[in-house]
Parts: sequence; structure tokens; C-alpha cells
Amino acid sequence: MKPWAAFVGRRYAITRRHSHLVSFISKVSVVGLVIGVALLVLVMSIMNGFDRELRERILGIMPQATLYHRDGIEDPQSLAAEVLVHPQVQAVSPFVQLQGLLAYQRRVAPVSLYGVDPGQESLVSVVESYLPAGAFADLAASERGVLLGSGIAEQLGVERGDRLSLIVPRRGSNAQSPAISSLEVVAVLHSGTEIDQSLAIMGLQQASSASEFPGRVSGLRLQVDDLFAAPRIMSEVLSDKPFGYYGSNWTRTHGNLYQAIHMSKRLVGLLLFLIIAIAAFNLVSTLIMVVVDKRGDIAILRTLGASSREIMTVFMVQGGIIGCLGTGLGVALGVSLSLGVTDFVLWLEGVLAFQFLQSDVYPLSYLPSDLHWPDVFQVAGTALFLSFVASLFPAWRASRVQPAEALRYE
Repeated sequence: MKPWAAFVGRRYAITRRHSHLVSFISKVSVVGLVIGVALLVLVMSIMNGFDRELRERILGIMPQATLYHRDGIEDPQSLAAEVLVHPQVQAVSPFVQLQGLLAYQRRVAPVSLYGVDPGQESLVSVVESYLPAGAFADLAASERGVLLGSGIAEQLGVERGDRLSLIVPRRGSNAQSPAISSLEVVAVLHSGTEIDQSLAIMGLQQASSASEFPGRVSGLRLQVDDLFAAPRIMSEVLSDKPFGYYGSNWTRTHGNLYQAIHMSKRLVGLLLFLIIAIAAFNLVSTLIMVVVDKRGDIAILRTLGASSREIMTVFMVQGGIIGCLGTGLGVALGVSLSLGVTDFVLWLEGVLAFQFLQSDVYPLSYLPSDLHWPDVFQVAGTALFLSFVASLFPAWRASRVQPAEALRYE
């Protein structure tokens, strides 16, 4: 690249001595590139945020892998010792799982209730971090205590200290009346996820007494070192277990949500990539009009000895500067929006007194954002590459200008 060609290309890119139409189209191409890059960075950050919250919040509270027995587990401690032999199982905790109804006054709400050992549950779950301080200690000390998700508490209209009834239907061929227990709300769980709409937690012994296998637990909850290896780990744990044992993992309970998040990320990314492509190829119109506007200048350069390659260089530099300007501003805007979108949406919800995301409809009740710099570099590199490709044709057209024909009527 000759220095004079780069100099002329820079002058063409920043000069205002164009026609009004050329200047307008040039600005539109830059603004389009800025908007496309910024939106793609922002949307990818939001999708990464949903992915992070699914892994850290929802799957941090709900089981990653579970081991069941169809008749309940009578000695969970011995079975836990066997399961912990697996090198990828980090911790194990017994639980009792119940499906029932909670009733308070004339209001009723379905509930997925887990009976846990508060001393062991913190090894496999992060639920304690979303509870008031001392909630697990109060649960262990209370014979009828229960922790309610905020959605259930709001639906029933209960607060800490209120008493409500738990109705658990009996299963089996014999017609039995449902088990009814009286519970006291110890604390309310605020995780900001869909779990708040259905989850309740009570003590292990109390839940076992209300289950169809009193004195036994429903299964063991496993904490594994690799979330995505949970199906394989559970299969290996079950390989040496006798008949009656079966397992489950998070891909069966929340796998569809995880796949939906990643599919949305890919589809939205594709759409915004097309927006960037359209904005980048607006450079074609801009540079073509600059070539038409500068035919006389190009002819003079050719008569002074400039080669076709040098003329191409002039317009490639111009297109590159416009692409770098649009990409740089778009990245700066997108990063700024990604870092502040969560707080901005929370502020806007407070101003409007309206919550945009409801955890009974969406997985989360807030808009998360997680900026990944490799994604930013990928977006910027793609935009710059498209800008370079879009500059090739106008630069080639400029190099084909014939001096005699261009200067004939000058």
C-alpha cells in the first residue's frame, strides 16, 4: 500500500466535500452499522445472562441429578456412601418429594414440596442464599415449618408466621383419604425465577411422615462436577444398582428451557447478523456514489501515473475507515448497554410501576445480562470483514475508470 493512497483514502472518508446525497447515505451506512453491532452485542449478552441464571440459580436450587427407588429408600446414608465413590459426584443429600395443595383460608395453590435435611442441603443447593438469614436454622428447629416460594406466598396471601394446610393425595389401588398436615410459614424464598411459583421446602422427617412411604426418603440428590455430564454420571451410578432404582437429571426437567434459550440466541443472532450485513453493504451504495462523484479526481490520479491497484487502495481505505468507525461506535454502545441494561430495566419498572417479566410466565422475573468479550470480538470481526467485502466492488469499479472518458466534458 503506497502512503499517498492511504492518505487520499482517509481524506475521502472524512471530507465533507461531497454532494448532500453522498454525505447522507454515508451517515446512514455508519448509523446502520452502529445500531446493528450494538444490538447484536446487547442481545447476545442478554441470552448469555439467561444461560448463566439457568445454570447458577435454577439448577443451583433444583436437583442436577436424582437417584430414586420405587418403594422409597430406607437407609439413605449407606446408599449415599456408595454413590460418593463415583469420582464426579461431589455431594449427596436425601430428600422427599411430594405433590400437593396448600390451603389458606379460602385460597388454594398447587405446590411441589421438597423435604430436606437443612444440614446437608447446603452441600448440594444454593437455596439458602435466597432465604433470609437463619431460615434453615428456624426450619430445623420447627416441627411444622415450611419455606414458601414468593409466588405461592403471594398467591395465598400469607406471610411469615401464618399457618396453612398441606393436602397430599394418596396413590395406590386402595382408596384412601388424602393426608392433611398443618404447617407454619418460616420464611419466603425470593430467587427471582420460575421456582418461586411452585416450590416449598420443609423438614425431611415431616415430609417423610406425609409421604406414601413414612420413615423413608424419596431419593438422593446428587451434586456433580460437570453439569453437562449429568446424564452419563447418573447412568454410571445406576449401572450397579439392583432392580427398583431409577434416576433422572436436569436435562429431563429443564432441558427444554436450556435448548430454547440457545435456539433463541442462535436465531436472534442470525437476524441481527443480517442487519449488520445490510448495514455493511450500504457501504456499496456509499462508495459507488463517491466513485461517481470523484470520477474527475480518479482520472487525474490515473493521468499522473496511479495504477489500478493504488486506486483500489484509495477506496478500500475509505470503506475500511467507515467500517471501523461504525463497528467501534457500535461495540462501545453495545458494551455500555449490556453493562447497564439490568439496572435500567429495574429503574424503568420502578418508574412505571409495572414488571415487564413475570416469573409465572418467563423463567426469570428480571432481565439478566452477562457480557462475554469473545462474543464482542466475534461481532466486531464479522462487521469489519463484511465492511471489507462490501468495499471490494466499488473499489474495483473505481479502478476501471478511463481517464479520457472521464475528462472528456471537464
